[in-house]
Amino acid sequence: MSAHRSSSGATDSVPRVRRIAGAMVEVEPFAGSLFELARVGEAARLAEVVRQEGVVATLQVYEETNGLAVGEPVRSLGTALQAELGPGLLGAVLDGIGRPLAQLAVATGDWIGVGAQAATLDADRRWDFTPARDVGEVLHGGDVLGTVPEGALTHRILVPPGRSGRLTEIQRGAFTVHDPIARLDDDQPLTLAQAWPVRIARPVANRLASDRPFVTGQRVFDLFFPVAEGGAVAMPGGFGTGKTMLEQSLARHADADVVVYVGCGERGNEMTDVLTEFPELVDPRTGRPLMERSVLIVNTSNMPVAAREASIYLGVTIAEYYRDQGYRVALMVDSASRWAEALRELAARLQEMPGEEGYPTSLASRFGAFLERAGRVHCLGVPSRDGAVTTIAAISPPGGDFSEPVTQAALRVASALWALDPALASQRHYPAVDWDTSFSLDAERVAPWFAAEAGAAWSVRRARLLALLERERALRDVATLVGPEALEDADRLTLAVTGIIREMLLRQSALDPIDASCSPRKAFAMATGMLWLADAGAAALAAGRRWPELDLRQLLQGLTQLRGADDAAVPTALDVVRRAAEQLAGHPLDGGSA
Repeated sequence: MSAHRSSSGATDSVPRVRRIAGAMVEVEPFAGSLFELARVGEAARLAEVVRQEGVVATLQVYEETNGLAVGEPVRSLGTALQAELGPGLLGAVLDGIGRPLAQLAVATGDWIGVGAQAATLDADRRWDFTPARDVGEVLHGGDVLGTVPEGALTHRILVPPGRSGRLTEIQRGAFTVHDPIARLDDDQPLTLAQAWPVRIARPVANRLASDRPFVTGQRVFDLFFPVAEGGAVAMPGGFGTGKTMLEQSLARHADADVVVYVGCGERGNEMTDVLTEFPELVDPRTGRPLMERSVLIVNTSNMPVAAREASIYLGVTIAEYYRDQGYRVALMVDSASRWAEALRELAARLQEMPGEEGYPTSLASRFGAFLERAGRVHCLGVPSRDGAVTTIAAISPPGGDFSEPVTQAALRVASALWALDPALASQRHYPAVDWDTSFSLDAERVAPWFAAEAGAAWSVRRARLLALLERERALRDVATLVGPEALEDADRLTLAVTGIIREMLLRQSALDPIDASCSPRKAFAMATGMLWLADAGAAALAAGRRWPELDLRQLLQGLTQLRGADDAAVPTALDVVRRAAEQLAGHPLDGGSA
């Protein structure tokens, strides 16, 4: 197609819109590169190049294209979509391309206007910078230049990757994120802020073996389906299975220094609940608001799909930035299915060959590449430090079908599956984790850590509990056909004990101040007591007792040996087991307290 001609007949070399298809816009003539940003139309909508054919470029627009007309000019920005990284990220609520929603609300009202611009970091706020290096030192990318206090954390200011040289100047005092605080011998200033392309993983010195667990505070995960720190978790579940509530519980109680929550394409009312409830959550470790160590990225289902597709990359880039400072970061994505739907819509606009269920054929590789950005690493630069990003990707499979493409793509890379069951949720069993379907590939790798922290027999206890639950599944089918009364006493004992395991070990109330979080040691004590329930019952049956005449007083006597434990949570766990024993026996038990 020839260049655009003005009304006077002169050739116009300015790139202009020649075709509009939803969020996709074709521009000619455009001499750019893939993933380059541009401003489209008179309203300066932000867009990104996704295809370049000769002088014709296809751009995906991050904002609504309603009102955009053919012939409007397009201006290249010459850079890819970047995250602005620096002090002030913690506590921020951003949209999918990094604009703070609070500033957008002030500028444009409750509805984001097209072309609205707002910097991620507050350019006017001053931060107290304390240098950690001296003039004359040779610095490299990743070196810690100095520190800034940010909430409950110490924000380490890093030399950007790729920069190196001799330090010729460094200052101390209060600065904005864009003030020069130091210079290298290349005479280019260093500031508190730096930018990084969101689609490119930040470099590390090397990746480390993940032999430490990501402790969640949820018994069903830490005891049965643990994930290594720096791992990737797929958490599929249908509507109403408690994905959002579970991720909030993980944000509060998991052993992470920083939480990055990405609300990707969820309904507006759900994200409103998150924005309302999240700032009110209290960090149990510090007693201060959880938002002081959190970053929220919000992209609702009525926002443009292009920004939805970019939101998870913005989230993982921010997570990597805090990882590079030596922190352990939990990245929550809710939900990856909405991200995949955005890919499907954009691929249809680009007329790409569809794969299974209309998703692009690149879905598995792109999702896998995203999940691979999780990991435990040795960071670039000095002083030496390690950091980790652990990703929990919630998935919303249509109809709860785990064979659908997004769940299957996640399972190819994820180190753990936390499958949520609508049937359990309807029974008010939370977390609604299906122990028959869920699995962990990291359990053996992290078992030595749990053995050292909670109890030497951790792996043995876990294996026995899983075997009991597997046996229960077979017995449930038989009991459904013939009735539980027709089962042998040993099988009735198994059903009774596993019923207690399900009610008191696998269930956990996020609203109970005591039960909201459970330490590995407490979980181990509870597991030990419940296995003693099974052993005591089996011993009574072997001695000639008949069901339901079991006397479990010997169990309570055996539990007294754990009373000397230092962990104050252990007696609480044993009290739970005592109630379980009384439930199993069918009457209060005498003969001493556990």
